[in-house]
Amino acid sequence: MSFHEVRFPASLSFGSAGGPERRTDIVTLANGYEERNSPWAHARRRYDAGLGLRSLDDIEVLIAFFEARRGQLHGFRWKDWSDYKSGRARAEVRFDDQVIAQGDGERVTFQLAKTYRSGSYTYQRPIAKPVAATVRVGLAQDELTETVDYSVDTTTGLVTFAYPPGGGLAVTAGFEFDVPVRFDTDSILTSVANFQAGDVPNVPVVEVRV
Repeated sequence: MSFHEVRFPASLSFGSAGGPERRTDIVTLANGYEERNSPWAHARRRYDAGLGLRSLDDIEVLIAFFEARRGQLHGFRWKDWSDYKSGRARAEVRFDDQVIAQGDGERVTFQLAKTYRSGSYTYQRPIAKPVAATVRVGLAQDELTETVDYSVDTTTGLVTFAYPPGGGLAVTAGFEFDVPVRFDTDSILTSVANFQAGDVPNVPVVEVRV
C-alpha cells in the first residue's frame, strides 16, 4: 500500500466529525437468543473532513492535498482531535502513560499501543503512526533516553531498545499519534456559492490498515 508520511492540515481536521466503527455479525437463533461475532480485531475510524472547512482558502488547501494524494490512491496521516494522546487529552505526555509490554530478557522491539479501559474490560490498540519528537519511553518506572537507550520508527510505531529489557520489567511509553487514513472518494464537489451560504462539501476519510 502506498502511504505518504504527511499529515492532513490539522487546522482543517479540527472541527471534523468522526470516530471508531466496528463490524459485528449477529445471528438470531430460533429461541430468540443471539450469537454475536466480530471479524475485526480492531476498529476502523471514519471522518468527514468537510466539516472543518471555514473559508475559501481552506477549500484551496483541501483540493491541493487531495490532488497530491491522487484521491484514494495514497494514504496519509490524520490528527483525530478527540483521541491523539497516550494519556488524557489535557495532560502532558508522560513516559509511563501506557504499559506496552513486559520485558523477557530477549526481545528488543516493541509495538507502541494504547489501552482503553471500561470497568474490568480493556482493549489494546496498536499505534503505528506516532508523532515525531513526542515519544517518551520508560522501563521499570525509569525514563530512558532516546538514541541512547532506544530508537523509535515513526512510520511503524516500533520501539527498539539498545538492550533487551529484563524479564518482568514493565515497558512503558507516552506519545502523541496520528491515524493512518485515505480519502474515501475520488471526487470532491465544491460550490463557492453553496460554501458561502454555509453548505460545506462532504469529504469522507477512512482509516487504513498499515
